[in-house]
Parts: sequence; structure tokens; C-alpha cells
Amino acid sequence: MRIALVILNYNGIKHLQAYLTEIKQHIHEDDRLYIADNASEDGSVNWLRDHHPEVELILLEKNHGFAGGYKRALESIEAEYFVLINSDLKFTSCWYRPIISAMEEEPEIAAAQPKVLSMNQPEKFEYAGAAGGLLDRWAYPYCRGRIFDHCEVDEGQYDEHQEVFWATGAAMIVRARSYHELGGLDEMFFAHQEEIDLCWRLKRAGYKVMSYPQQTVYHLGGGTLSYGSPFKTYLNFRNSLLMMIKNEDSPLFFKLLWRMVLDGIAGLKFLLSGQARHCLSVLKAHGYVYAQIGRLLAVRKDLKVLVKQSGHASRAHIGRSGQSIIWHYYIKGIKTVADLVKS
Repeated sequence: MRIALVILNYNGIKHLQAYLTEIKQHIHEDDRLYIADNASEDGSVNWLRDHHPEVELILLEKNHGFAGGYKRALESIEAEYFVLINSDLKFTSCWYRPIISAMEEEPEIAAAQPKVLSMNQPEKFEYAGAAGGLLDRWAYPYCRGRIFDHCEVDEGQYDEHQEVFWATGAAMIVRARSYHELGGLDEMFFAHQEEIDLCWRLKRAGYKVMSYPQQTVYHLGGGTLSYGSPFKTYLNFRNSLLMMIKNEDSPLFFKLLWRMVLDGIAGLKFLLSGQARHCLSVLKAHGYVYAQIGRLLAVRKDLKVLVKQSGHASRAHIGRSGQSIIWHYYIKGIKTVADLVKS
């Protein structure tokens, strides 16, 4: 197996200094580590050349974001499996090899992730991925172990491996052949939820996306954009709508209309809680969609043709709820996926 581990870096010298040595200690000797740098301005590249000269560098001419940076980097790497890892990730083992062994036994598995726990609160799941990503009826993402901002304590409640809807971009293993077949990461997203868009396409083409919580990593989170950033809010709302327009199989108009109404309610909630900049981020996200709707519908049409060429039945219903996570979380007070299943 040819396995390439790829870290995307943008002004992340502090994370590289804190975690890279330990990451290298847990990488199998046959595997190759690459760092793709999005034109960092904090001395990251010089520090890497001085302290880790054996690491293979891919230097990009500007900051292309998570999606664009990885897209360019992976186009230049030949491997059977890509392991995408954030620079603020802590390894305690060679966690990706057992997962790839499982993927070798099931060729229909295109992407997978380990359990992701919080670096600062290791007893809790971490926001970015937890024990596997899910999607609700209106294309709002949540996880086994995390609904919106509520992260559960890990008590082994999600330790069984199972098919999910999406795998976290913080620690994602993806089969290179499948990745390229479905067009890879979409740089229109820049950052946030591009991995969900990729997994949605993979599942529509009949591939599986898996979570293997027997393997664990620890994630700091908020390394490039803090979780409270208005720009992050903009990207999350905008990109969720982008992937919905691209990938939703059912009739789009009324579902998209209702989804935007729900977004408007969220924006009003931001405003009433004194977070006017986050409310503005929601409005800007909708403005982008209005301005780009023609382009997005063209992408949607082309993607339908691409997915149909796979010749396999869609698996996009697996890991997706027919209910509204907003209704269950805010109205019924359900905070965990285990309770959501019971209800």
C-alpha cells in the first residue's frame, strides 16, 4: 500500500512545533508525510526546513483555503490512500493503519475516520467529527457525540464501527481512486464542510463512509479560525447551502426555501443574543447563494451525470436522518444522538 499523510499548513508554526514530532513518531516507516503550505507568513516553511528537513514540502503560491490547498496538494501526490490530518492533531498510535486494513478488505469503503476527542478535555468528544458525522433532513450536520455546540463525554457509547454520512477533514482517510473519480474537494468551499460535500458525492456514487472509534486521535480545534469567528459562521451557513444545492436528490426548491427560513431564524437568534456580526454572516451567506445560483445549478446538473456514471445505487440515505435536528435539539431538548435514536 502506498499511503500519503498530508498536513495542510497556514501560519500554523505553533501547532507544528507542538505536535509534529509526536505525529512523526507514530507514522509507519513505509508511509510518507507531506506538508502543503498555503503561503504561510509566520516562518513555518523555514522552521520546517531547519528542524524537519526530511518532511516533503508542497509550497503553494497563496492561501487557497482548506479545500483549494488540499486539492492542489493531492493532485501532485501519487498514493493509494490519502490521510488528511490537521496540524493541531495529537497521535497516540499509528491509528490510520488498522483503518486502512479494514478498507482493504472492503473496496466499497471510500472514506473513514477515527474517534476524535478533545485535546483540552480528553474525556469529551471534539467538535470536528467526534465519532462520525451525520446529516439531518435539512442538511444540518451533527455527529455521534456532538450536536451543534454540545459535545458529549466519551463513555464508550459510540465505540462500535459503523457507516456514517461524513468523515471529519481533521483526520480523514480517503481512497485516492474514489477521491479523484468524484472530483476531489471543491475549492468553491474554501474551508468548512467541504469534507461533507465530498462524502455526500461518494455516498451518492454507492461508496461507504465509515467511522472506526476503536482508533483515537486528539484534536485542539479552532486552529485557523476560532469556533466563535463570524467568518466561520459565514462559511458554515454558506457551505451548507452549497452542498445542499449540489447534492440533494429530492426536489430542491421547497427544501432549499425552508432551509433558508431556518437559517433566517438562526440569524434572528444571533441578533437577539447580541451577536450582530454573526447575524450579518448569515445574511451574507444567503447573498452569496443568490448571486451564484445559476452556477450552482449547473454544477448540480453536471454532478448528477458524474454520479450516474458510477452505476451503483446511492447510499446517501445511510447516516442521514429524516428528522430536523433543530427541532429535536432546541424544542424537544435532545442533546445526544443516543437520545435522538430513542426518540
